[in-house]
Amino acid sequence: MKRNKKMIIAFITPALVTFLVMFVYPVIRTVIMSFFKVESLTASTSEWQFAGLDNYIGIWKTPIFRTSMINMGVIWLVGGVIVLSVSLLLAVILTSGVRFKSFFRAAIYLPNVISAVALAIMWIQYVFSKKYGMLTSFFRALGLDNLAKISWLDSDMKFWAMLIAFCFGAVGYYMLIFLSGIEQIPQDLFEAATIDGANKMGQFAHITLPLLKGVFKTNLTFWSINTMMFFVWSKMFSPVETEASTISPVVYMYNIVFGTKGVTQRDAGRGAAIGVTMALFVLIIFFIFNRVLKDDDLEY
Repeated sequence: MKRNKKMIIAFITPALVTFLVMFVYPVIRTVIMSFFKVESLTASTSEWQFAGLDNYIGIWKTPIFRTSMINMGVIWLVGGVIVLSVSLLLAVILTSGVRFKSFFRAAIYLPNVISAVALAIMWIQYVFSKKYGMLTSFFRALGLDNLAKISWLDSDMKFWAMLIAFCFGAVGYYMLIFLSGIEQIPQDLFEAATIDGANKMGQFAHITLPLLKGVFKTNLTFWSINTMMFFVWSKMFSPVETEASTISPVVYMYNIVFGTKGVTQRDAGRGAAIGVTMALFVLIIFFIFNRVLKDDDLEY
């Protein structure tokens, strides 16, 4: 028995130490740093100047941070409705007995295999380009010259172009999660509902949706995390200079921590405050969905 305990400790210790060093310590340091004025991430703690809640108050008083929060809110709400609705629809279609299910599942998930950078370049160069982009050529072929003249990469349209591209790349991931949830529902329930005279829409509303509450909660949590960490797409659509139309809180945090064009005064303490704020938003969303979307017990 003692030998087994020693073996367990020997196997757990490296993972525990790694977890404490690589996760717990940075989290605690970031939370503490958010209450101090710190110029550089590598600055010694002796150089930290206590600021209390000034960092948190300061970021909310900054117009560009409020703009980034609005952008993030639109991405979370509008993008979430689009992505989760389309992914659920595709999951239902693929579990309805459609032919070539494996092929369609792989094809829809394929954008998730491609690097986000490569995917963004594809959309910018080959879809949204005003000269030879796919959308321009498509609308011209239909004789819709007004739509063909839309400059998708101009400041007033760039946000929506970025959102469309981001949603396209995200659908397959959430579809697979919905797909696994639907496949776990016993077919006996659908067969019994069919005998009772329920049509497909009735089965979807009264069987599929109620039994997917846990899956919905998982997808909403993952979507919230991905939205809060929205960085690559924003930088790809505004690579030279950060624009208000595409900025996200994480990009703003990067700018003030490491500096960028137009930002010469770095403030790691305020960047830490942004990181803590984003983490709190994810926790709040998780607890709200955890209370609202309670799992239904399924008896076999």
